[in-house]
Amino acid sequence: MALELRTPLADSDLSNWTVALNTGFLRPPEAPKEEVELRREQMDLSRTQGVFDGGRCVATFRSFAQRLTAVGGADVPADAISNVAVSATHRRRGLLSRMMEHDLRAAKERGEAVATLIAAEYPIYGRYGFGPATWITEWQVDVPRAGLDPRHSAPVDGGRVDFADADEVRKLGPALHERLRAQQHGVIDRPDHWWRINTGQRQYPNRPWTEPFYVLYRSPEGSVDGLLAYTADDRWEGNKRPHNTATVLELTTVTPAAERALWHFLLSVDWVTRVNTGRRAPDDLLPLLLGDPRAAQVTMYADWLWLRPLDVPQLLETRTYPAEGSLVLELRDAAGLAGGRYFLEAGPDGAACATTGRPADLTMDIGELGTLWLGDESAVRLASLGRIAEERPGAAALADRLLRTPRRPWCPDGF
Repeated sequence: MALELRTPLADSDLSNWTVALNTGFLRPPEAPKEEVELRREQMDLSRTQGVFDGGRCVATFRSFAQRLTAVGGADVPADAISNVAVSATHRRRGLLSRMMEHDLRAAKERGEAVATLIAAEYPIYGRYGFGPATWITEWQVDVPRAGLDPRHSAPVDGGRVDFADADEVRKLGPALHERLRAQQHGVIDRPDHWWRINTGQRQYPNRPWTEPFYVLYRSPEGSVDGLLAYTADDRWEGNKRPHNTATVLELTTVTPAAERALWHFLLSVDWVTRVNTGRRAPDDLLPLLLGDPRAAQVTMYADWLWLRPLDVPQLLETRTYPAEGSLVLELRDAAGLAGGRYFLEAGPDGAACATTGRPADLTMDIGELGTLWLGDESAVRLASLGRIAEERPGAAALADRLLRTPRRPWCPDGF
């Protein structure tokens, strides 16, 4: 029987589709009514695909509209790809390629500048034109060794730290996140359902929920500049010695003062001897906030947000540049979506980008531009790896002067 690609997905197919998704992600192969209803609320079925073998769904794929912050604080429309799974019984039949081609062409027609995803496996998505653009780091902090005095954990700037509840977070959190998104490149928007799920108002039945502690930081002027959410275990050892771990679920701050205050607060909570930081930017302030930075041990350092350019002029014209310069980029794109030769003329006052017939300065696959666009990676480094060809001496160094950023991009969210 021929494999049938269905898109848009019919509402009647959603339960079957959910079973296939859970099977692919090694979760129980079932579709509880509550989960199907929750997915129905969040999903755009017109942007959802499923491959069916007879009456069984064997591959899943969906996308949704997203806003991604570029260098400088402006944002671009993105095609966010998620829930990609191919059943183990149907691998190596080109199912992912069929679904990806359909989605990327539709995104291009809609005018979305870039496609985004979080790659579960590193080797898969480079062949579709994606490149890793942000990275994350997780630390585990040995609190007794950290060198912070819990007697002096109050904010030193006159601000205050207060516990909050989920209702306050749903009320105040979205505006705080939008402030972060306006200043931190790599951050994506959070739809309303994100706040409902991540404050326990709505939950998937197969994902146990533990109510976290919520903490707000208010500046001396009274503005909410920081939000912390964490859980803690209850573990005691030996002669009534506490050995509890606090795990950060969310730490959003829009000022260094807020970041310092919330970390100092958490590292001063009684009975907490270890802190797991959750996903942080690789250049987070945390280790250097400690009296002994060696108390923070890296437990994970990994690629996170991957980008696939769809509209090169829009991407390069949206971001900002610290210096003046011009480059001709030859971009290879096997899918025929965004390839070509582009002339970029950029500076602190703005940028212009258009196709050109001038000789190329740098030649690369489209995914390498995805890796470079947010400013984290070095063109000189990629040239040394053979992933970029420098057609004009010094062009890679010029690309670094134009594209790289003083602080690294960061995407705190998965999707």
